[in-house]
Amino acid sequence: MAALDWIIILAYLGTVMGLALWVYTKRQDTPDDYFLADRNLGWFIVGASIFASNIGSEHLVGLAGSGATDGVALAHYELHAWCLLVLAWVFVPFYMRSRVYTMPEFLEKRFSPAARWVLSLISLVGYVLTKIAVGIFAGGIVFQTLLPDVSLQLGGLQLNSFWIGSMAVILMTGFYTVAGGMRAVAYTEALQTLILVVGSGLLTLFGLKALGGWGGLRAALDPDLFNLWKPLIPQGVEGTWAPVMEPTRLAWYFNGNYPWLGMLFCAPIIGLWYWCTDQYIVQRALGARDETQARRGSIFAGMLKLLPVFIFIIPGMIALALARTGTYATLSPLVDANGNVVREAAQGAFPLLATAVLPVGVRGIVVAGLLAALMSSLAGVFNASSTLFTMDLYQKWRPGASKHRLVWIGRVATSMMVLIGLAWIPVIQGARGLYEYLQGVQSYLGAPIFTVFFLGVFMKRLNAKGCLSALVVGFALGAFRLAVDTPVSLGFGNYEGGYVAGSFLWFVNNIYFQYYSLFIFLVTVTVMIGVSYATEEPSYQRISGLTYATITEEHRTASRGSWDWRDVAGSAVVLIMILMAYLYFRG
Repeated sequence: MAALDWIIILAYLGTVMGLALWVYTKRQDTPDDYFLADRNLGWFIVGASIFASNIGSEHLVGLAGSGATDGVALAHYELHAWCLLVLAWVFVPFYMRSRVYTMPEFLEKRFSPAARWVLSLISLVGYVLTKIAVGIFAGGIVFQTLLPDVSLQLGGLQLNSFWIGSMAVILMTGFYTVAGGMRAVAYTEALQTLILVVGSGLLTLFGLKALGGWGGLRAALDPDLFNLWKPLIPQGVEGTWAPVMEPTRLAWYFNGNYPWLGMLFCAPIIGLWYWCTDQYIVQRALGARDETQARRGSIFAGMLKLLPVFIFIIPGMIALALARTGTYATLSPLVDANGNVVREAAQGAFPLLATAVLPVGVRGIVVAGLLAALMSSLAGVFNASSTLFTMDLYQKWRPGASKHRLVWIGRVATSMMVLIGLAWIPVIQGARGLYEYLQGVQSYLGAPIFTVFFLGVFMKRLNAKGCLSALVVGFALGAFRLAVDTPVSLGFGNYEGGYVAGSFLWFVNNIYFQYYSLFIFLVTVTVMIGVSYATEEPSYQRISGLTYATITEEHRTASRGSWDWRDVAGSAVVLIMILMAYLYFRG
């Protein structure tokens, strides 16, 4: 890192903080302003904010690393950009009509207050275990890779670059999130999207230049690394159904052999849950000034969502190809003496490539892009968590609280999330296998949420008792799996080697996480429909406008007037780009 690189990084941080302070001076101490930016965001800010919130540690560490180890296989998840079209066309009309602050609040309107409480609590726990934890982990990894020799003496503690990087990202992000709320988060995320795309795009271009172009990359790597279809093609009995794998439940994941049943059925379920019903994402659409802006912002985010294939996965593949040439000493940790990828080192592929191929100045832009991704992801979860706690829990406990009081509680809740994030640092730094463990968490927690939202919108006969039963049963199954997995994943005590082979707990621990998620989904669908039809019908008058069967003609007319040919054309572009990616990446 040269002086010019540091100047660029400091300029980026100064711009972000300056923008946040400007937003703070324009603030209004009302819940609408603090939690939803006064419901006045335009489509560009909505779309850029959705994209920036999504692009975080799982992309910096996970996608680039998977590019080095497994090629374009994980691009399937990025090509789920079509899920944002489902948000735009299916769910945005319901959300905008209901005028809710949170997804649990929508569930209360459709079903019951109990459903709102359950979903709020589970969402908060899930954010701490997944988004905050992984965000901190990636911040530490990036700083540890870029500045391995930096340390700081703080009292009797010797802090290495992992600690310093994690703490810096958390504190900077927490500062402007606490101060400016959703408006500060949305506007800074729009700026961070620009920096992230430009910086990562430059890394891809310089990496390809070092290899002699795209043809050089194709020639340097196994054609299977460019094959998107391989995980979807059944390969005998093992490729069709092998729920238990040895030695670990993620054996297929790390060998680049993805079960096609899981990729075809589980991945879309989790994708639709994440993009259409998760507070972390949907809160940006809720902050739009009207249905038109929310829909167009979601479509724009769908276009942006296709970029990670080229700005994260491809750089990981470039890093592997360059490491095998032996030209760049900084990339040597990625491969062993035989040129095989070292999976433990692959998570640093993106920052290692930046240090290897980028000239002075450009390196600073790329590192600023790394920081932008980390900060935007954490800012999103801090803001979503404070909104859930304040509007779904605190306001229920204190229904007479003033608007000013609610905003103050929101700031306190955000500060608490920052402190929790700091407390997570030693856990993450010392844990073994935490990253792979976290990939399953959302699959377990997301399946029942997907069930109640999608069935709730499409089936008016389903009632509050069915919804609550599905949530409780689904979350109990997910919590049980997490309780079984956690000791093994973190290497605690006698569980370091796993459970006794052939035992019930061993079987649960080794079922592939996508198959277990499908199991939860099927159980919750059965429970929700069964309990609903065994009990009384809901009040259709009370849920008017909240299901397709109860939409009035007035609702239909208003929604139809909110879109035109531009929205249809934008959606078509997203679908065509996805199709072209599948056609090109055939190995």
